[in-house]
Amino acid sequence: MKIATWNVNSAKARLALITDWLRAASPDVVLLQEIKCETAAFPREAFEELGYHVAVVGQKAYNGVALLSKTPAEEVMTRLPGEEEDEQARYVEATVQGLRIASLYLPNGNPAPGDKYAYKLRWMDRLYAHARGMLEREVPFVLGGDYNVIPEARDVFSPAAFARDALFLPQTRARFRALLNLGLTEAYRALHDDDHAYTFWDYQAGSWPRDLGLRIDHFLLSPQAADRLIDCTIDRRPRGAEKASDHTPVVLELRDR
Repeated sequence: MKIATWNVNSAKARLALITDWLRAASPDVVLLQEIKCETAAFPREAFEELGYHVAVVGQKAYNGVALLSKTPAEEVMTRLPGEEEDEQARYVEATVQGLRIASLYLPNGNPAPGDKYAYKLRWMDRLYAHARGMLEREVPFVLGGDYNVIPEARDVFSPAAFARDALFLPQTRARFRALLNLGLTEAYRALHDDDHAYTFWDYQAGSWPRDLGLRIDHFLLSPQAADRLIDCTIDRRPRGAEKASDHTPVVLELRDR
């Protein structure tokens, strides 16, 4: 099974780029973030024509996530448990071929400190509780998406420049480590020990041509999913395309059961 995650920074604005990449890469499951449209406005027909079943949680102009799968997705969940008043479209989860898969868009949290950062930390606590619950029930799962977390200093072009950024603050990284300490596997780092392995380059200051990037898009795997891990790669090519998203796809490959 091949699973891709990609913050597309507007599904409608990048539709041709996304569908071209899907034709070439042909992932079985696609996790999209920042689709930036309401559920009804998502261009589902373009993806259905490529053979994907579509589950979408949208929001006007902001946020929004989608899960595309070549086989039907079952038991679709459209919000992260733990805060019923949270209306932001940041989470969709479903069962695909016996594997629980989620597309998540974790809050950015800037400026920190402040209400946005407090929301980010609460969201991470909710994700921790949900993952722990699935582990206790021995549910095999993959949590993929834009975590807005820089796990280590080597995952950013300048740790000093991000010392006070919500993506790199100690409290943020501690909560990410807490997820790993539950027994989850961060797929890319399980297989690669390289530096400059970035998934995001800002539109400003020539970040892309100068390779001033961050690694903030991740796959976290339950033990059952980690046992099936074959590969996890970053495809930098879409970031260099015309009118590209500021993120690029990360592709996970798992053995069949």
